[in-house]
Amino acid sequence: MSPWLAKIKSKNFSKISLKFLEKILVIIGAIFLFIIFYLFFQIYVPINPTSSEIVNFTVEKGWSNEKVAIELKEAGIIRSSYFFKLYCVLSLKHLTLQAGQYKLSPAMSIHKIANIIAQGRAEKNKLVILEGWKTKDIAKYLESKGLCSQNYFLTLIEKNYYKKFSFLEDKPQDLNLEGYLFPDTYEINNKDKACEDILEEMLKNFDRKLTPELRLEIKNQKKTIFEVITIASIIEKEASSLEDKKIVSDIFWKRLANGMPLQSCATINYITGKNEPAALIRDTKIDSPYNTYKYAGLPKGPISNPGMDSILAAIYPQKTDYWYFLADGKMIFSRTLEEHNAAKARYLKSR
Repeated sequence: MSPWLAKIKSKNFSKISLKFLEKILVIIGAIFLFIIFYLFFQIYVPINPTSSEIVNFTVEKGWSNEKVAIELKEAGIIRSSYFFKLYCVLSLKHLTLQAGQYKLSPAMSIHKIANIIAQGRAEKNKLVILEGWKTKDIAKYLESKGLCSQNYFLTLIEKNYYKKFSFLEDKPQDLNLEGYLFPDTYEINNKDKACEDILEEMLKNFDRKLTPELRLEIKNQKKTIFEVITIASIIEKEASSLEDKKIVSDIFWKRLANGMPLQSCATINYITGKNEPAALIRDTKIDSPYNTYKYAGLPKGPISNPGMDSILAAIYPQKTDYWYFLADGKMIFSRTLEEHNAAKARYLKSR
């Protein structure tokens, strides 16, 4: 073959090869764009964009990325469990999926659902633990919320937690956690939080509230945290305002220092389960380590879970000349027993 003819054939082959290559590149590009579009569609387009349905979806503890994906698919919230798993792995969200109860919808994309679960944006259940509640009240309340059996909760508070929380070190080990379950508003995930978690959150809250400065002040007063919380638990049931609480605190501490019985009606109510404004005479005869009419000194332990005002009042009493008080809608303070008896005769009905 002549060099001229070979040159022509070579040029034609190059043109054919170039056109073929262009077609291949177009096909590859089209496939690539299709894959990108398909991935976008699967991850960012909801299964039913117009749906108004809300699904209560629960992610249990220990569920894997695959388990979450399968359950979402079976619940009709996503169209593909595979693409949920793929997106979570590519975005590393499979490492942070959190247990809880979520309000999801078929109108949400895989991208949005994965973010919600990975960020733990679960439905929260507000728990309002009131100041002055006893542990039995808290246990009953938790059961009413469907969070914890009251019997199981009452079993938990019998355990010792002093190795984990230093403020419990001076609490007698034969006593439960009465007094140390800090009253507050807690946000608890219905399905994620077990009884143990709820109890520990209350103890952690107490640990935060009783600051190092307050603990130092208690120590400087040569008192123990247990003594302060026991007094605070009685103050909580005896007075309402911070001002009155501080005066009642001073009365109680003075009585203790002088060997006088506290004579707190609140401790009698703790024994009887009643809610009498003034203890019945027959009830003051009950033989109990919580009977502060029968026995001088502190009762065996706290009688309620006091709030911050009562704790502060127990630490910082208001010095006065009062030795007695009476609650009749308002606090009536007396300096002498004679004044106190006159106040009782005036304000209380005969018992």
